[in-house]
This record gives sequence, structure tokens and C-alpha cells, in this order.
Amino acid sequence: MLIRASWQLTPVEPISLPRAYGLELVKMVHEKMGLRLGDEAVPSTSFAGLLGQAQYGGDFVHFDAGEKYQMMLGGLIAESSHRILNLDLGEKLAFLGATFAVADPVQVVTSYEQLYTEQVAQEPEALREFSLQFLTPTAFSQQRLHLPLPVPTLMLRSWLERWNHFAPVYLGGDELVQYFGEAIALKRHQIRTRTHPLQRGYLNGFVGDVTLQALTRTDPLLANVTHLLVNYSQFAGTGMKTRLGMGKVAVALTENLC
Repeated sequence: MLIRASWQLTPVEPISLPRAYGLELVKMVHEKMGLRLGDEAVPSTSFAGLLGQAQYGGDFVHFDAGEKYQMMLGGLIAESSHRILNLDLGEKLAFLGATFAVADPVQVVTSYEQLYTEQVAQEPEALREFSLQFLTPTAFSQQRLHLPLPVPTLMLRSWLERWNHFAPVYLGGDELVQYFGEAIALKRHQIRTRTHPLQRGYLNGFVGDVTLQALTRTDPLLANVTHLLVNYSQFAGTGMKTRLGMGKVAVALTENLC
């Protein structure tokens, strides 16, 4: 089972929160679901908190009363997905002295088998372009360094590793990543760097719009596997620290076909 869910959160009065408020929010939400945060080598949840128009100043973030913000969760295994599906935030959510009205829960539920069947096994006409919007800072761990750039093979490897870890259908390993490197290119982007606060310090990541393209003569099967992983990114997130609010992705697939 896979799920991605979102809730609209609206401050009942103007409020300023510490920049690292997301850590307290994700911890509280996991406690409400009865899930321990940080126990897994590969996270089975992804998270993004309070997406919307906020003002940053110094060590605080200001949220306006009546402004609508969005909190998002993704579940990658049956247990976490069921916990998200049954999560009841109530009519109001309070944390760090702030109170938010809760409304408009939206849930998209599917499965690994369904995604694989629809996007690979049934051999649909393959897409050539894949448009992604990175909603929260995204970066990739490169040994002791963190790379805040939309490198196609790093994105695809990130999704592939999570898929292979959790899904009943194995897609392939390093050889598949090598094929991606030869066939999937970065067509265009409009990104900027943004810091993501952690418990100790910050990480730089990129946010913005990215379009990937399957090159001419790319095998339709490889393009369909790319399509599958791009869609999977909406549940899994991308890169590092996805359970703590980094790497949240929204996808708009184009009509450009192979």
C-alpha cells in the first residue's frame, strides 16, 4: 500500500515559530500515528510541513492568520500507510504555542503492484518528458558532501533504491542507473537554493521546477520505468532527510510521447 495525503492548516491568529518548527511538527504527527521517528535505515514515510506564503526573519518564520498552508505525508509500506490513512488531526492542531484550524484532507491511495501494472507491465505509450516541482529543499548525500542540484541519475537512483527496498517487484540496480545516465537528461530547470533547518545546523537544497527528458531512441521500456519512478517520487520524496521535510515532490506529466 502507498499513500500520499495532505491537510490544509490555517493559523487562527498571527504566529511566529522557530525556523526548525518542522522537526517538532513531524515528531508530533508521528506520535499521533503511533510511529517512532528515525528507527528505519530507509524511511517508510515522507513529510512536508506548512507549505505556503510565510515570512522568514532571523531565526523565526511568521505565519499570517487566515492564510492557508499545506502539510503533506507519504507512506511507503502498509503499516505507515494505514497509520496515515487513519490519522485524525481533529478540527484544530496546536504545537509550539500556535493553533491551526485543520480542513480539506486529501488522500491518494495506490499500491506498488498497481503502479507497476499501469505504467510498465501494460506497456503504455511511453512519455518523453517528466515535469517535477520540488516543494521543499532537496539534496543528495555524496560521501561527506551534500549536493543541492537536480542531477538526473541521482534523482532516479534515490527513487529506485526506495522502490527496490519496499516494493515486491525489483526493477534493477547499478546497471539500470547506468542506462538512466545514458538515456534520461535534464531538459530545463528553474531552481533556487534554500536552507532547511535541522536540529543542529542547516542543509542547503534546491527548490523549483525541473523537467527530465528521455532522449531520442530511448527504449520505451526504460522510459516507462522512468515514468513509474517519477510518479513514485510523489510518495517517497527525493534525496536525503525526506522523513524530516526535505525532498517533497509534485509531478505534472506532459503529453510528449515516445
